Amino acid sequence: MEITKETTMGEMLRYDMGIAGVLMRCGMHCVGCPSSIGESLEMACQVHGLDPDQVLDDIQAYLDFKKAQDPTQAQ
Repeated sequence: MEITKETTMGEMLRYDMGIAGVLMRCGMHCVGCPSSIGESLEMACQVHGLDPDQVLDDIQAYLDFKKAQDPTQAQ
């Protein structure tokens, strides 16, 4: 799955729940909030005053690290 700024919070979390930890470290502590599930990453970042490009980079770094730990993992 390719994650972009248009990907919803729900889509990301269904893909990999570990992304929740990345989001919380960035300052999004409402990851489980029902209203956030339908928001895009960009919209959620706007609400929290975060740079969506930086958060996206952090998510991608997490996914890249995870893939490097298990090269058999399908993307």
